[in-house]
Amino acid sequence: MSVVVWIVEGTWPACVDAALTLVPGDADIVLLHVTPADVPGAAHGAFAGLLGRGHPERDPGTRMEHLAATSARQLLQAAANRLARPCTLTERTGRVEHEVVTAARDADLLILARDGDHTHLGPHSLGRAGRFVVDHAPCPVLLVWPEPAPGLTSLPSPPPDQG
Repeated sequence: MSVVVWIVEGTWPACVDAALTLVPGDADIVLLHVTPADVPGAAHGAFAGLLGRGHPERDPGTRMEHLAATSARQLLQAAANRLARPCTLTERTGRVEHEVVTAARDADLLILARDGDHTHLGPHSLGRAGRFVVDHAPCPVLLVWPEPAPGLTSLPSPPPDQG
């Protein structure tokens, strides 16, 4: 069995705990972190367009790329430490939701946490990236709450009768 666990700052402990609880001990586990490419790219562009002609060594986008890579490695290592099982650490950069779906192409299971409103049950508990991944994942998905799920009283009221 091959399992991809999407590691996102703030919600990763719930995903790792789900893997610990539900994934067989002999499974191949990949801990995946994706850094969005748009922030360093915007910094590169702003610098080149406004400030940086002739001084590439001052480009803040490069520094942002290095900081993002360091942060990703630290987050993945913390997740691996919590998992305390053999696993593969994978860092990717790009459009986050596309990178996650691509990384799960050969997986038997993808584990991710809700990335939207955590105070109510329902569709808004998924953000844009999470919804895309759930809708396009090429394998079964285990969707976990990053903290205890809200109660049933948080369900939206049913629509009024149309009769």
